[in-house]
Amino acid sequence: MNIINFFKSKNSSGSVAKDRLKLVLIHDRLKLSPDVLETLRLDLIEVISRYMVIDEEDVDIHISPGSIGSAGNDMALSANIPIKAMLKHQE
Repeated sequence: MNIINFFKSKNSSGSVAKDRLKLVLIHDRLKLSPDVLETLRLDLIEVISRYMVIDEEDVDIHISPGSIGSAGNDMALSANIPIKAMLKHQE
């Protein structure tokens, strides 16, 4: 393995630290406390549970920088919500 490529790898501690700093800055810019993020998580679980059976313990919510090429102010909310089954609703 080339030593230069080793330091450029995504798994380097510098890259991980940079990603963590970005996340902290995003949360700070949004003034988003851990309590608010948890409330958002619970609200999403409540709404989605009306239509689907989900694994509430494995719900994962992240706020991250927007897409490449954006002005730098865009942010994205990503939610990974494991679905166990769909609920049947009468219309």
